[in-house]
Amino acid sequence: MKKIDSEKELGRLKLFKLLETIYSNNTTEEINFISTQLLQILDNFSEKSSFEEISNNERWNQSHSVLITYADSIYKNGEPTLITLRDLLSNHFGSLSRVIHILPFLKSTSDGGFAVSSYDSLEEKFGDWNDLKSISKNHVLMADLVLNHVSSSHQWVQQFIKSQELGISNVFSPEQNLDWSNVVRPRSSSLFSQINTENGPKQVWTTFGPDQIDLNWQNPKMSLEFLNLIILYLSNGVKWLRLDAVGFIWKESGTTCLHLPKAHSIVKILRILLNDLLDDGVLITETNVPQKENLSYLVPKDEAHMAYNFPLPPLLLEAIITSRADILNSWISDWPELPYDTTLFNFTASHDGVGLRALEGLMNEQRIKDLLINCEKRGGLVSHRRLSNGEDKPYELNISWWSAMEDSSRDSNRFQFERFILTQLLVMALKGVPAFYLPALLASENDIKSFSMTGQRRDLNREKFKSDNLVSVLNNPESNANKNLKCLRNAMDLRSELEQFHPRSEMECLSKGRSDIVVIKRGNGPKSIFAIHNMTENKINYQLNDYDLPEIKDNDFNMKDFLASTKYNWKNISLDPFQVIWLGSLN
Repeated sequence: MKKIDSEKELGRLKLFKLLETIYSNNTTEEINFISTQLLQILDNFSEKSSFEEISNNERWNQSHSVLITYADSIYKNGEPTLITLRDLLSNHFGSLSRVIHILPFLKSTSDGGFAVSSYDSLEEKFGDWNDLKSISKNHVLMADLVLNHVSSSHQWVQQFIKSQELGISNVFSPEQNLDWSNVVRPRSSSLFSQINTENGPKQVWTTFGPDQIDLNWQNPKMSLEFLNLIILYLSNGVKWLRLDAVGFIWKESGTTCLHLPKAHSIVKILRILLNDLLDDGVLITETNVPQKENLSYLVPKDEAHMAYNFPLPPLLLEAIITSRADILNSWISDWPELPYDTTLFNFTASHDGVGLRALEGLMNEQRIKDLLINCEKRGGLVSHRRLSNGEDKPYELNISWWSAMEDSSRDSNRFQFERFILTQLLVMALKGVPAFYLPALLASENDIKSFSMTGQRRDLNREKFKSDNLVSVLNNPESNANKNLKCLRNAMDLRSELEQFHPRSEMECLSKGRSDIVVIKRGNGPKSIFAIHNMTENKINYQLNDYDLPEIKDNDFNMKDFLASTKYNWKNISLDPFQVIWLGSLN
Protein backbone atom coordinates (compact mmCIF):
# COMPACT_ATOMS: atom_id res chain seq x y z
CA MET A 1 0.00 0.00 0.00
CA LYS A 2 2.93 2.40 0.68
CA LYS A 3 3.88 2.31 -2.98
CA ILE A 4 0.31 3.09 -4.05
CA ASP A 5 0.05 5.91 -1.50
CA SER A 6 3.32 7.47 -2.66
CA GLU A 7 2.23 7.28 -6.29
CA LYS A 8 -1.02 9.02 -5.40
CA GLU A 9 0.87 11.70 -3.52
CA LEU A 10 3.09 12.35 -6.55
CA GLY A 11 -0.04 12.48 -8.69
CA ARG A 12 -1.57 15.11 -6.43
CA LEU A 13 1.57 17.25 -6.65
CA LYS A 14 1.54 16.91 -10.43
CA LEU A 15 -2.15 17.87 -10.45
CA PHE A 16 -1.37 21.35 -9.13
CA LYS A 17 1.40 21.86 -11.71
CA LEU A 18 -0.94 20.84 -14.53
CA LEU A 19 -3.63 23.23 -13.35
CA GLU A 20 -1.03 26.02 -13.25
CA THR A 21 0.04 25.24 -16.81
CA ILE A 22 -3.46 24.95 -18.27
CA TYR A 23 -4.88 27.97 -16.50
CA SER A 24 -1.88 30.29 -16.66
CA ASN A 25 -4.19 33.31 -17.04
CA ASN A 26 -5.80 32.60 -13.67
CA THR A 27 -4.40 33.81 -10.35
CA THR A 28 -2.48 31.57 -7.96
CA GLU A 29 -5.36 31.95 -5.49
CA GLU A 30 -7.84 30.64 -8.07
CA ILE A 31 -5.62 27.66 -8.90
CA ASN A 32 -5.14 26.92 -5.20
CA PHE A 33 -8.90 26.99 -4.70
CA ILE A 34 -9.56 24.52 -7.55
CA SER A 35 -6.75 22.23 -6.40
CA THR A 36 -8.00 22.24 -2.81
CA GLN A 37 -11.54 21.51 -3.94
CA LEU A 38 -10.42 18.58 -6.11
CA LEU A 39 -8.38 17.07 -3.27
CA GLN A 40 -11.26 17.50 -0.84
CA ILE A 41 -13.60 15.62 -3.19
CA LEU A 42 -11.05 12.83 -3.59
CA ASP A 43 -10.58 12.52 0.18
CA ASN A 44 -14.31 12.52 0.81
CA PHE A 45 -14.80 9.68 -1.65
CA SER A 46 -11.97 7.70 -0.06
CA GLU A 47 -13.54 8.06 3.38
CA LYS A 48 -17.09 7.26 2.30
CA SER A 49 -16.32 4.52 -0.21
CA SER A 50 -18.30 1.45 0.78
CA PHE A 51 -16.53 -1.09 -1.40
CA GLU A 52 -13.22 -2.81 -0.78
CA GLU A 53 -10.65 -2.32 -3.46
CA ILE A 54 -9.21 -5.55 -4.81
CA SER A 55 -6.11 -4.97 -6.93
CA ASN A 56 -4.62 -7.81 -8.97
CA ASN A 57 -1.69 -5.76 -10.30
CA GLU A 58 -2.99 -5.67 -13.88
CA ARG A 59 -5.89 -3.83 -15.39
CA TRP A 60 -6.46 -6.37 -18.16
CA ASN A 61 -5.27 -9.72 -19.47
CA GLN A 62 -6.15 -12.18 -22.24
CA SER A 63 -9.53 -12.95 -20.65
CA HIS A 64 -10.79 -9.39 -21.02
CA SER A 65 -13.15 -8.56 -23.87
CA VAL A 66 -15.65 -5.74 -24.17
CA LEU A 67 -19.28 -6.05 -25.23
CA ILE A 68 -20.59 -2.71 -26.57
CA THR A 69 -24.33 -2.12 -26.20
CA TYR A 70 -26.94 0.54 -25.67
CA ALA A 71 -28.86 0.40 -22.40
CA ASP A 72 -32.02 -0.31 -24.41
CA SER A 73 -30.63 -2.52 -27.19
CA ILE A 74 -32.81 -5.26 -25.67
CA TYR A 75 -36.21 -4.38 -24.24
CA LYS A 76 -39.19 -6.05 -22.56
CA ASN A 77 -42.51 -4.38 -21.91
CA GLY A 78 -42.85 -3.14 -18.33
CA GLU A 79 -39.23 -3.84 -17.33
CA PRO A 80 -36.25 -1.48 -17.04
CA THR A 81 -34.05 -2.22 -20.03
CA LEU A 82 -30.91 -2.49 -17.84
CA ILE A 83 -32.54 -5.42 -16.01
CA THR A 84 -33.49 -7.03 -19.32
CA LEU A 85 -29.90 -6.58 -20.52
CA ARG A 86 -28.43 -7.96 -17.28
CA ASP A 87 -30.47 -11.16 -17.48
CA LEU A 88 -29.66 -11.75 -21.15
CA LEU A 89 -25.94 -11.23 -20.57
CA SER A 90 -25.91 -13.88 -17.86
CA ASN A 91 -27.63 -16.43 -20.05
CA HIS A 92 -26.08 -16.00 -23.48
CA PHE A 93 -22.85 -13.99 -23.76
CA GLY A 94 -20.46 -15.60 -21.29
CA SER A 95 -16.80 -14.74 -21.84
CA LEU A 96 -17.67 -12.20 -24.56
CA SER A 97 -18.98 -9.88 -21.88
CA ARG A 98 -16.39 -9.69 -19.11
CA VAL A 99 -16.46 -5.91 -19.67
CA ILE A 100 -19.76 -4.25 -20.62
CA HIS A 101 -19.64 -0.89 -22.32
CA ILE A 102 -23.11 0.53 -21.80
CA LEU A 103 -23.40 3.47 -24.16
CA PRO A 104 -24.73 6.77 -22.71
CA PHE A 105 -27.43 6.03 -20.16
CA LEU A 106 -27.91 9.51 -18.68
CA LYS A 107 -30.91 11.62 -19.66
CA SER A 108 -30.37 13.05 -23.14
CA THR A 109 -32.18 14.59 -26.09
CA SER A 110 -30.42 13.20 -29.20
CA ASP A 111 -27.44 11.46 -30.83
CA GLY A 112 -28.04 8.13 -29.16
CA GLY A 113 -27.52 9.56 -25.69
CA PHE A 114 -24.48 11.71 -26.41
CA ALA A 115 -26.45 14.97 -26.04
CA VAL A 116 -26.58 14.71 -22.24
CA SER A 117 -29.30 16.80 -20.59
CA SER A 118 -28.70 15.73 -16.96
CA TYR A 119 -25.72 14.35 -15.04
CA ASP A 120 -27.89 13.17 -12.15
CA SER A 121 -30.48 10.84 -13.68
CA LEU A 122 -30.75 7.92 -16.07
CA GLU A 123 -33.36 7.75 -18.82
CA GLU A 124 -36.43 6.40 -17.05
CA LYS A 125 -36.94 3.47 -19.44
CA PHE A 126 -33.40 2.26 -18.66
CA GLY A 127 -33.98 2.04 -14.90
CA ASP A 128 -32.05 3.69 -12.08
CA TRP A 129 -28.54 3.76 -10.64
CA ASN A 130 -29.17 0.54 -8.69
CA ASP A 131 -30.11 -1.27 -11.91
CA LEU A 132 -26.84 -0.13 -13.44
CA LYS A 133 -24.87 -1.17 -10.38
CA SER A 134 -26.46 -4.64 -10.39
CA ILE A 135 -24.69 -5.37 -13.71
CA SER A 136 -21.32 -4.57 -12.12
CA LYS A 137 -21.66 -7.59 -9.78
CA ASN A 138 -20.77 -9.96 -12.63
CA HIS A 139 -19.15 -7.65 -15.19
CA VAL A 140 -16.69 -4.78 -15.33
CA LEU A 141 -18.69 -1.69 -16.27
CA MET A 142 -17.50 0.81 -18.89
CA ALA A 143 -19.28 4.15 -19.37
CA ASP A 144 -18.98 7.32 -21.44
CA LEU A 145 -17.66 10.58 -20.09
CA VAL A 146 -18.99 13.08 -22.65
CA LEU A 147 -16.53 15.89 -22.00
CA ASN A 148 -16.98 18.14 -25.01
CA HIS A 149 -20.64 19.13 -24.96
CA VAL A 150 -24.10 18.97 -23.38
CA SER A 151 -27.61 18.98 -24.77
CA SER A 152 -29.22 22.30 -25.64
CA SER A 153 -31.74 21.33 -22.92
CA HIS A 154 -29.09 21.00 -20.20
CA GLN A 155 -29.49 23.38 -17.25
CA TRP A 156 -26.21 25.12 -18.10
CA VAL A 157 -27.53 26.08 -21.54
CA GLN A 158 -30.82 27.21 -20.02
CA GLN A 159 -28.87 29.33 -17.53
CA PHE A 160 -26.81 30.73 -20.41
CA ILE A 161 -30.03 31.79 -22.13
CA LYS A 162 -31.05 33.62 -18.93
CA SER A 163 -27.54 35.12 -18.59
CA GLN A 164 -27.08 33.28 -15.30
CA GLU A 165 -24.31 31.23 -13.75
CA LEU A 166 -23.20 28.44 -14.11
CA GLY A 167 -24.26 28.74 -17.74
CA ILE A 168 -22.30 31.90 -18.57
CA SER A 169 -19.03 30.25 -17.43
CA ASN A 170 -19.69 26.72 -18.67
CA VAL A 171 -21.00 27.27 -22.23
CA PHE A 172 -18.38 28.06 -24.89
CA SER A 173 -19.36 31.23 -26.71
CA PRO A 174 -16.14 32.87 -27.95
CA GLU A 175 -15.68 36.25 -29.56
CA GLN A 176 -16.61 36.13 -33.25
CA ASN A 177 -13.71 38.33 -34.37
CA LEU A 178 -11.18 35.59 -33.57
CA ASP A 179 -9.59 33.33 -36.20
CA TRP A 180 -11.44 30.00 -36.45
CA SER A 181 -10.54 29.34 -40.10
CA ASN A 182 -8.25 26.37 -39.33
CA VAL A 183 -10.69 24.39 -37.18
CA VAL A 184 -10.82 20.69 -38.10
CA ARG A 185 -14.43 19.55 -38.35
CA PRO A 186 -15.98 16.08 -37.82
CA ARG A 187 -19.33 17.16 -39.33
CA SER A 188 -20.76 19.18 -42.22
CA SER A 189 -23.07 21.17 -39.90
CA SER A 190 -22.31 24.74 -38.85
CA LEU A 191 -19.50 25.29 -36.35
CA PHE A 192 -21.59 27.91 -34.52
CA SER A 193 -25.28 27.95 -33.66
CA GLN A 194 -27.26 31.01 -32.60
CA ILE A 195 -28.98 31.08 -29.21
CA ASN A 196 -31.36 33.88 -28.28
CA THR A 197 -30.49 34.98 -24.75
CA GLU A 198 -31.98 37.64 -22.51
CA ASN A 199 -29.08 39.84 -23.58
CA GLY A 200 -29.71 39.26 -27.27
CA PRO A 201 -28.59 36.60 -29.81
CA LYS A 202 -25.26 34.85 -29.13
CA GLN A 203 -23.22 32.33 -31.09
CA VAL A 204 -22.28 29.12 -29.28
CA TRP A 205 -19.79 26.51 -30.48
CA THR A 206 -21.43 23.31 -31.75
CA THR A 207 -18.83 20.77 -32.88
CA PHE A 208 -21.38 18.01 -33.48
CA GLY A 209 -24.59 19.90 -34.26
CA PRO A 210 -27.08 22.42 -32.83
CA ASP A 211 -28.38 20.13 -30.07
CA GLN A 212 -24.86 19.58 -28.68
CA ILE A 213 -23.49 22.78 -27.16
CA ASP A 214 -19.75 22.77 -26.47
CA LEU A 215 -18.48 23.28 -22.93
CA ASN A 216 -15.97 25.91 -21.89
CA TRP A 217 -12.95 24.02 -20.58
CA GLN A 218 -11.16 27.36 -20.22
CA ASN A 219 -13.17 27.57 -17.01
CA PRO A 220 -10.99 25.74 -14.42
CA LYS A 221 -14.08 24.72 -12.45
CA MET A 222 -15.06 22.33 -15.25
CA SER A 223 -12.72 19.71 -13.78
CA LEU A 224 -14.71 19.87 -10.52
CA GLU A 225 -17.97 19.20 -12.36
CA PHE A 226 -16.60 16.13 -14.09
CA LEU A 227 -14.84 14.79 -11.01
CA ASN A 228 -18.23 14.71 -9.31
CA LEU A 229 -19.67 12.81 -12.27
CA ILE A 230 -16.74 10.35 -12.22
CA ILE A 231 -17.37 9.68 -8.53
CA LEU A 232 -21.07 9.13 -9.22
CA TYR A 233 -20.08 6.59 -11.89
CA LEU A 234 -17.57 4.81 -9.66
CA SER A 235 -20.06 4.68 -6.79
CA ASN A 236 -22.39 2.75 -9.10
CA GLY A 237 -19.93 0.14 -10.33
CA VAL A 238 -18.21 1.81 -13.30
CA LYS A 239 -14.45 1.19 -13.59
CA TRP A 240 -13.61 1.93 -17.23
CA LEU A 241 -14.21 5.45 -18.60
CA ARG A 242 -14.45 6.24 -22.30
CA LEU A 243 -13.50 9.85 -23.02
CA ASP A 244 -15.85 10.73 -25.85
CA ALA A 245 -14.50 13.15 -28.49
CA VAL A 246 -11.80 14.28 -26.06
CA GLY A 247 -9.61 15.76 -28.81
CA PHE A 248 -12.06 18.61 -29.38
CA ILE A 249 -12.38 19.93 -25.82
CA TRP A 250 -9.82 22.77 -25.95
CA LYS A 251 -10.21 25.64 -28.45
CA GLU A 252 -7.72 28.39 -29.29
CA SER A 253 -7.91 31.04 -32.02
CA GLY A 254 -5.70 30.37 -35.05
CA THR A 255 -5.35 26.62 -34.38
CA THR A 256 -7.07 23.44 -35.57
CA CYS A 257 -8.78 23.19 -32.14
CA LEU A 258 -7.98 19.47 -32.19
CA HIS A 259 -5.56 17.60 -29.87
CA LEU A 260 -4.17 20.85 -28.53
CA PRO A 261 -1.56 20.52 -25.74
CA LYS A 262 -4.05 21.64 -23.10
CA ALA A 263 -6.50 18.92 -24.18
CA HIS A 264 -3.72 16.42 -23.48
CA SER A 265 -3.07 18.07 -20.13
CA ILE A 266 -6.73 17.67 -19.19
CA VAL A 267 -6.48 13.94 -20.00
CA LYS A 268 -3.45 13.82 -17.67
CA ILE A 269 -5.56 15.38 -14.92
CA LEU A 270 -8.35 12.87 -15.47
CA ARG A 271 -5.78 10.05 -15.27
CA ILE A 272 -4.49 11.36 -11.94
CA LEU A 273 -8.01 11.70 -10.55
CA LEU A 274 -9.04 8.19 -11.64
CA ASN A 275 -5.83 6.61 -10.33
CA ASP A 276 -6.41 8.33 -6.99
CA LEU A 277 -9.96 7.00 -6.78
CA LEU A 278 -9.50 3.48 -8.13
CA ASP A 279 -6.45 1.22 -8.34
CA ASP A 280 -7.70 -0.66 -11.40
CA GLY A 281 -9.56 2.11 -13.22
CA VAL A 282 -9.09 2.44 -16.99
CA LEU A 283 -9.17 5.62 -19.07
CA ILE A 284 -9.93 5.12 -22.78
CA THR A 285 -9.65 7.79 -25.46
CA GLU A 286 -11.96 7.84 -28.47
CA THR A 287 -10.46 9.98 -31.25
CA ASN A 288 -11.55 9.17 -34.80
CA VAL A 289 -8.45 10.63 -36.44
CA PRO A 290 -5.29 9.43 -38.26
CA GLN A 291 -3.22 6.90 -36.32
CA LYS A 292 -0.39 9.17 -35.17
CA GLU A 293 -2.87 11.62 -33.64
CA ASN A 294 -4.85 8.79 -32.08
CA LEU A 295 -1.79 7.26 -30.42
CA SER A 296 -0.67 10.64 -29.09
CA TYR A 297 -2.85 9.96 -26.03
CA LEU A 298 -0.94 6.75 -25.21
CA VAL A 299 2.68 7.55 -25.99
CA PRO A 300 3.22 10.08 -23.13
CA LYS A 301 2.68 7.25 -20.55
CA ASP A 302 0.65 9.45 -18.20
CA GLU A 303 -2.48 10.04 -20.27
CA ALA A 304 -4.88 7.30 -21.41
CA HIS A 305 -4.51 3.63 -20.53
CA MET A 306 -6.14 2.55 -23.78
CA ALA A 307 -7.15 4.04 -27.15
CA TYR A 308 -9.66 2.95 -29.77
CA ASN A 309 -7.76 1.37 -32.67
CA PHE A 310 -9.48 3.34 -35.42
CA PRO A 311 -7.50 2.11 -38.48
CA LEU A 312 -8.56 -1.50 -37.82
CA PRO A 313 -12.28 -1.40 -38.85
CA PRO A 314 -11.85 0.21 -42.31
CA LEU A 315 -8.67 -1.73 -43.13
CA LEU A 316 -10.21 -5.06 -42.16
CA LEU A 317 -13.49 -4.22 -43.92
CA GLU A 318 -11.70 -3.39 -47.16
CA ALA A 319 -9.56 -6.52 -46.92
CA ILE A 320 -12.47 -8.90 -46.32
CA ILE A 321 -14.70 -7.37 -49.03
CA THR A 322 -11.98 -7.38 -51.68
CA SER A 323 -9.98 -10.45 -50.51
CA ARG A 324 -6.99 -8.13 -50.72
CA ALA A 325 -5.17 -7.88 -47.40
CA ASP A 326 -1.91 -6.24 -48.52
CA ILE A 327 -2.50 -2.94 -46.71
CA LEU A 328 -3.85 -4.72 -43.62
CA ASN A 329 -0.75 -6.95 -43.48
CA SER A 330 1.57 -3.98 -43.89
CA TRP A 331 -0.23 -2.07 -41.14
CA ILE A 332 -0.13 -5.00 -38.68
CA SER A 333 3.59 -5.42 -39.47
CA ASP A 334 4.19 -1.84 -38.32
CA TRP A 335 2.30 -2.26 -35.02
CA PRO A 336 3.29 0.55 -32.66
CA GLU A 337 5.42 0.07 -29.59
CA LEU A 338 3.45 1.48 -26.67
CA PRO A 339 4.27 2.20 -23.01
CA TYR A 340 4.02 -0.76 -20.62
CA ASP A 341 0.72 0.11 -18.94
CA THR A 342 -1.15 0.98 -22.17
CA THR A 343 -2.79 -1.00 -24.95
CA LEU A 344 -5.23 -0.74 -27.86
CA PHE A 345 -8.99 -1.21 -27.91
CA ASN A 346 -9.47 -3.45 -30.97
CA PHE A 347 -12.91 -3.44 -32.60
CA THR A 348 -14.73 -3.72 -35.92
CA ALA A 349 -18.36 -2.65 -35.52
CA SER A 350 -19.48 0.01 -33.07
CA HIS A 351 -22.46 2.28 -32.42
CA ASP A 352 -20.88 4.84 -34.76
CA GLY A 353 -20.02 4.35 -38.40
CA VAL A 354 -16.76 2.96 -39.77
CA GLY A 355 -14.43 5.96 -39.49
CA LEU A 356 -12.47 6.90 -42.60
CA ARG A 357 -10.06 9.52 -41.21
CA ALA A 358 -7.81 6.74 -39.91
CA LEU A 359 -7.14 5.69 -43.53
CA GLU A 360 -5.31 8.95 -44.25
CA GLY A 361 -1.77 8.00 -45.23
CA LEU A 362 -2.62 4.28 -45.28
CA MET A 363 -4.90 3.82 -48.31
CA ASN A 364 -5.04 5.69 -51.62
CA GLU A 365 -8.11 7.64 -52.71
CA GLN A 366 -9.15 5.13 -55.39
CA ARG A 367 -9.26 2.21 -52.97
CA ILE A 368 -11.18 4.32 -50.45
CA LYS A 369 -13.64 5.26 -53.19
CA ASP A 370 -14.03 1.58 -54.16
CA LEU A 371 -14.65 0.73 -50.49
CA LEU A 372 -17.46 3.30 -50.32
CA ILE A 373 -19.01 1.93 -53.52
CA ASN A 374 -18.81 -1.66 -52.25
CA CYS A 375 -20.55 -0.69 -49.02
CA GLU A 376 -23.23 1.30 -50.85
CA LYS A 377 -23.94 -1.83 -52.92
CA ARG A 378 -24.59 -3.60 -49.60
CA GLY A 379 -27.05 -0.94 -48.46
CA GLY A 380 -24.62 1.35 -46.68
CA LEU A 381 -24.46 5.16 -46.66
CA VAL A 382 -21.64 7.68 -46.39
CA SER A 383 -21.50 10.59 -43.92
CA HIS A 384 -19.32 13.63 -44.56
CA ARG A 385 -17.37 16.30 -42.70
CA ARG A 386 -16.66 19.87 -43.81
CA LEU A 387 -13.12 20.97 -44.64
CA SER A 388 -11.83 24.48 -43.97
CA ASN A 389 -12.24 25.32 -47.70
CA GLY A 390 -15.96 24.55 -47.49
CA GLU A 391 -15.80 21.20 -49.28
CA ASP A 392 -17.39 18.06 -47.84
CA LYS A 393 -15.29 14.92 -47.53
CA PRO A 394 -16.33 11.33 -46.61
CA TYR A 395 -15.97 10.91 -42.86
CA GLU A 396 -17.52 7.53 -42.04
CA LEU A 397 -19.38 4.57 -43.52
CA ASN A 398 -22.80 3.84 -42.07
CA ILE A 399 -23.59 0.15 -42.45
CA SER A 400 -24.22 -2.81 -40.19
CA TRP A 401 -21.13 -5.02 -39.98
CA TRP A 402 -23.24 -8.08 -40.74
CA SER A 403 -24.63 -6.52 -43.95
CA ALA A 404 -21.11 -5.44 -44.90
CA MET A 405 -20.10 -9.13 -44.89
CA GLU A 406 -22.53 -9.92 -47.73
CA ASP A 407 -21.21 -11.46 -50.94
CA SER A 408 -21.27 -9.46 -54.16
CA SER A 409 -22.73 -12.43 -56.09
CA ARG A 410 -26.41 -13.21 -56.57
CA ASP A 411 -26.37 -15.14 -53.31
CA SER A 412 -25.62 -12.34 -50.84
CA ASN A 413 -25.43 -14.78 -47.94
CA ARG A 414 -22.64 -16.81 -49.57
CA PHE A 415 -19.74 -16.94 -47.05
CA GLN A 416 -21.38 -14.16 -44.99
CA PHE A 417 -21.06 -16.11 -41.74
CA GLU A 418 -17.48 -17.13 -42.52
CA ARG A 419 -16.44 -13.56 -43.32
CA PHE A 420 -18.04 -12.25 -40.14
CA ILE A 421 -16.40 -14.85 -37.91
CA LEU A 422 -13.01 -14.25 -39.52
CA THR A 423 -13.17 -10.52 -38.75
CA GLN A 424 -14.05 -11.12 -35.09
CA LEU A 425 -11.38 -13.80 -34.65
CA LEU A 426 -8.77 -11.51 -36.18
CA VAL A 427 -9.69 -8.88 -33.59
CA MET A 428 -9.08 -11.52 -30.89
CA ALA A 429 -5.69 -12.40 -32.36
CA LEU A 430 -4.30 -8.86 -32.32
CA LYS A 431 -2.31 -7.30 -29.51
CA GLY A 432 -4.75 -5.46 -27.26
CA VAL A 433 -8.23 -5.92 -25.80
CA PRO A 434 -10.93 -7.16 -28.23
CA ALA A 435 -14.36 -5.51 -28.33
CA PHE A 436 -17.63 -6.69 -29.90
CA TYR A 437 -20.79 -4.75 -30.78
CA LEU A 438 -23.97 -6.47 -29.64
CA PRO A 439 -26.07 -5.91 -32.81
CA ALA A 440 -23.21 -7.27 -34.93
CA LEU A 441 -22.97 -10.44 -32.84
CA LEU A 442 -26.73 -10.83 -33.27
CA ALA A 443 -26.38 -10.68 -37.08
CA SER A 444 -28.27 -7.40 -37.30
CA GLU A 445 -28.83 -6.26 -40.88
CA ASN A 446 -29.08 -2.64 -42.00
CA ASP A 447 -31.96 -1.18 -39.99
CA ILE A 448 -33.74 0.55 -42.86
CA LYS A 449 -36.90 1.05 -40.80
CA SER A 450 -35.20 3.05 -38.04
CA PHE A 451 -33.21 5.10 -40.54
CA SER A 452 -36.34 5.96 -42.53
CA MET A 453 -38.03 7.15 -39.32
CA THR A 454 -35.19 9.31 -37.98
CA GLY A 455 -33.13 10.21 -41.04
CA GLN A 456 -30.02 9.58 -38.92
CA ARG A 457 -27.55 7.48 -40.93
CA ARG A 458 -25.99 5.91 -37.86
CA ASP A 459 -29.38 4.38 -37.04
CA LEU A 460 -28.73 1.86 -39.83
CA ASN A 461 -26.50 0.12 -37.29
CA ARG A 462 -28.39 0.60 -34.03
CA GLU A 463 -31.14 -2.02 -34.14
CA LYS A 464 -33.15 -2.66 -30.97
CA PHE A 465 -34.32 -6.19 -30.08
CA LYS A 466 -37.49 -7.28 -28.33
CA SER A 467 -36.39 -9.68 -25.60
CA ASP A 468 -38.90 -12.49 -26.19
CA ASN A 469 -38.21 -12.57 -29.92
CA LEU A 470 -34.46 -12.44 -29.38
CA VAL A 471 -34.46 -15.31 -26.88
CA SER A 472 -36.30 -17.45 -29.43
CA VAL A 473 -33.66 -16.60 -32.03
CA LEU A 474 -30.80 -17.30 -29.64
CA ASN A 475 -32.31 -20.67 -28.70
CA ASN A 476 -32.53 -21.68 -32.38
CA PRO A 477 -29.30 -23.51 -33.28
CA GLU A 478 -29.84 -22.67 -36.96
CA SER A 479 -29.99 -18.90 -36.46
CA ASN A 480 -27.04 -16.73 -37.40
CA ALA A 481 -27.08 -15.12 -33.94
CA ASN A 482 -26.85 -18.51 -32.24
CA LYS A 483 -24.03 -19.63 -34.53
CA ASN A 484 -22.10 -16.38 -34.04
CA LEU A 485 -22.28 -16.49 -30.26
CA LYS A 486 -21.49 -20.20 -30.04
CA CYS A 487 -18.40 -19.86 -32.23
CA LEU A 488 -17.08 -16.67 -30.66
CA ARG A 489 -17.79 -17.70 -27.05
CA ASN A 490 -15.78 -20.85 -27.67
CA ALA A 491 -12.91 -18.81 -29.13
CA MET A 492 -12.97 -16.32 -26.26
CA ASP A 493 -13.02 -19.17 -23.72
CA LEU A 494 -9.89 -20.56 -25.39
CA ARG A 495 -8.23 -17.15 -25.61
CA SER A 496 -8.77 -16.63 -21.89
CA GLU A 497 -6.63 -19.68 -21.13
CA LEU A 498 -3.81 -18.85 -23.58
CA GLU A 499 -1.27 -16.41 -22.16
CA GLN A 500 0.12 -15.95 -25.69
CA PHE A 501 -2.88 -13.65 -26.28
CA HIS A 502 -2.14 -11.42 -23.29
CA PRO A 503 -2.16 -7.78 -24.50
CA ARG A 504 1.52 -7.53 -23.50
CA SER A 505 2.53 -10.71 -25.33
CA GLU A 506 4.70 -10.15 -28.37
CA MET A 507 3.15 -10.03 -31.83
CA GLU A 508 4.62 -10.43 -35.32
CA CYS A 509 2.95 -10.43 -38.73
CA LEU A 510 4.37 -13.25 -40.89
CA SER A 511 2.37 -12.41 -44.03
CA LYS A 512 3.67 -8.97 -45.01
CA GLY A 513 3.69 -8.67 -48.80
CA ARG A 514 0.78 -11.07 -49.27
CA SER A 515 -2.85 -10.30 -50.06
CA ASP A 516 -4.52 -13.68 -49.69
CA ILE A 517 -3.66 -14.54 -46.10
CA VAL A 518 -3.03 -12.86 -42.74
CA VAL A 519 -0.72 -14.72 -40.33
CA ILE A 520 -0.23 -13.32 -36.85
CA LYS A 521 2.27 -14.86 -34.46
CA ARG A 522 1.63 -14.33 -30.76
CA GLY A 523 4.21 -15.11 -28.10
CA ASN A 524 7.78 -16.38 -28.36
CA GLY A 525 9.51 -19.73 -28.47
CA PRO A 526 8.03 -23.19 -29.05
CA LYS A 527 4.78 -22.21 -27.30
CA SER A 528 4.01 -19.52 -29.89
CA ILE A 529 0.55 -19.47 -31.45
CA PHE A 530 0.01 -18.69 -35.12
CA ALA A 531 -3.38 -17.18 -36.02
CA ILE A 532 -3.84 -17.90 -39.74
CA HIS A 533 -6.66 -16.24 -41.71
CA ASN A 534 -7.63 -17.19 -45.27
CA MET A 535 -8.91 -13.89 -46.70
CA THR A 536 -10.26 -15.44 -49.91
CA GLU A 537 -13.15 -17.59 -51.12
CA ASN A 538 -10.67 -20.18 -52.38
CA LYS A 539 -8.89 -23.02 -50.62
CA ILE A 540 -5.32 -22.14 -49.71
CA ASN A 541 -2.36 -24.38 -48.94
CA TYR A 542 0.12 -22.67 -46.66
CA GLN A 543 3.49 -23.55 -45.15
CA LEU A 544 4.68 -21.88 -41.97
CA ASN A 545 8.24 -20.62 -41.93
CA ASP A 546 9.35 -19.49 -38.51
CA TYR A 547 12.38 -20.07 -36.29
CA ASP A 548 10.15 -20.88 -33.31
CA LEU A 549 8.60 -23.91 -34.97
CA PRO A 550 9.25 -27.23 -33.22
CA GLU A 551 11.24 -29.98 -34.89
CA ILE A 552 8.68 -31.84 -37.01
CA LYS A 553 9.25 -34.54 -39.56
CA ASP A 554 7.54 -34.32 -42.93
CA ASN A 555 4.83 -36.82 -41.97
CA ASP A 556 4.33 -35.72 -38.35
CA PHE A 557 1.22 -33.94 -37.10
CA ASN A 558 2.72 -32.20 -34.10
CA MET A 559 0.66 -29.03 -34.25
CA LYS A 560 -3.01 -28.46 -33.56
CA ASP A 561 -5.67 -25.88 -34.22
CA PHE A 562 -6.91 -24.74 -30.82
CA LEU A 563 -10.21 -23.64 -32.36
CA ALA A 564 -11.14 -27.02 -33.83
CA SER A 565 -8.63 -29.51 -32.30
CA THR A 566 -7.53 -30.54 -35.81
CA LYS A 567 -3.92 -31.70 -36.09
CA TYR A 568 -1.53 -30.26 -38.69
CA ASN A 569 1.96 -30.49 -40.09
CA TRP A 570 3.40 -26.99 -40.43
CA LYS A 571 4.61 -27.77 -43.98
CA ASN A 572 1.12 -28.56 -45.25
CA ILE A 573 -1.68 -26.41 -43.86
CA SER A 574 -4.91 -26.43 -45.86
CA LEU A 575 -7.47 -23.72 -45.19
CA ASP A 576 -11.04 -23.57 -46.48
CA PRO A 577 -12.49 -20.27 -47.74
CA PHE A 578 -12.29 -17.62 -45.00
CA GLN A 579 -11.17 -20.23 -42.46
CA VAL A 580 -9.22 -19.23 -39.36
CA ILE A 581 -6.97 -21.53 -37.34
CA TRP A 582 -5.01 -20.88 -34.15
CA LEU A 583 -2.03 -23.19 -34.61
CA GLY A 584 0.21 -24.25 -31.74
CA SER A 585 2.53 -27.08 -30.79
CA LEU A 586 1.07 -30.25 -29.26
CA ASN A 587 4.05 -30.49 -26.92
